[in-house]
Amino acid sequence: MTQFPANRAEPIDAVITWVNGNSNNHRVKRRSYMADAGEVLHENAINPHRWLCNNEILFCLQSIHNHAPWTRKIWIVVDEETPDLSSLPLELRAKIEFAFHRDLFRDFEEALPTFNSLAIESLIWRIEGLSECFMYFNDDVFLTSPLLPTDMFRGAMPVLRGKWVDYRDLLANTGARDDPAKFNHFMQINAATLMGFDATRLFAAAHVVHPLRRSVMLHLFDAHPQVFANNIRHRFRDLEQFLPQGLHNHACILSGVAVLHEENDHLHIKSGQGNDHTAAQTVDLLLGLPGSEIKFLCVNDLPQLEEIMPEARDWLAQVIGGFSPHPMSDAG
Repeated sequence: MTQFPANRAEPIDAVITWVNGNSNNHRVKRRSYMADAGEVLHENAINPHRWLCNNEILFCLQSIHNHAPWTRKIWIVVDEETPDLSSLPLELRAKIEFAFHRDLFRDFEEALPTFNSLAIESLIWRIEGLSECFMYFNDDVFLTSPLLPTDMFRGAMPVLRGKWVDYRDLLANTGARDDPAKFNHFMQINAATLMGFDATRLFAAAHVVHPLRRSVMLHLFDAHPQVFANNIRHRFRDLEQFLPQGLHNHACILSGVAVLHEENDHLHIKSGQGNDHTAAQTVDLLLGLPGSEIKFLCVNDLPQLEEIMPEARDWLAQVIGGFSPHPMSDAG
């Protein structure tokens, strides 16, 4: 069992993955590669919502500025196009740098272009100049109250949010592999299995900001080169793949250098939330967020939420601490 140092204090960066799937260039490329895939792609891999750009990144960035001003640098991982950040404060923009797929995928250029977040997440630790301890954001995850460095790392020990789960019933369900809502569960199983855990007890990460260590990912990359190469080669998500942050988390748990956070300080608004009960119940849930103990908010489908709550963007601006971005120009 590999032992990772647990008590080094480090600066902490943030990494956010972003794509403008609305742009004509991206649409043409992904449709071309979908057509040439030569296999039936999983519904989870080709759902157009996966690439839609709804300006969430502006709220995400502003939330870091408002609630984690101690963040050293913010890296935005992009293919070629970059987001328009002109509405953000100069102090915030000064912290932001772009990391391009072509640099992360050095030695794996044949895998580009990629439309697969799992492939990208397998390599984000390769950003040149990235801190040892860093926070990984999807652009639909926001900070909603003050965050301390110790909420993310205790020394160099990542603070993991999630729960222990038993996925035996999932594996026994022959139709589950085709269910797009269950896709991520199989990615968690694949990651845990690589670290010697099995489906009866694995740690399923919540939809939050993920604390990651660069040295842990480098060690795993060196220890499992073929497994990583396979994860990277898929242009679209595939059931063979593993969740990179899940692999990292189980490696840290196995080595005893992770803190498992048990308090419920995060809220996940799933795509389709509100469809299984009244819209008023969802609105009541959201309106109760300001001033609560919630630190992390994930909104998987902001336009769908606006159908339930037309003022959703104004509400989101309020919960992240105040922000009024102008609309980003449509690139496609």
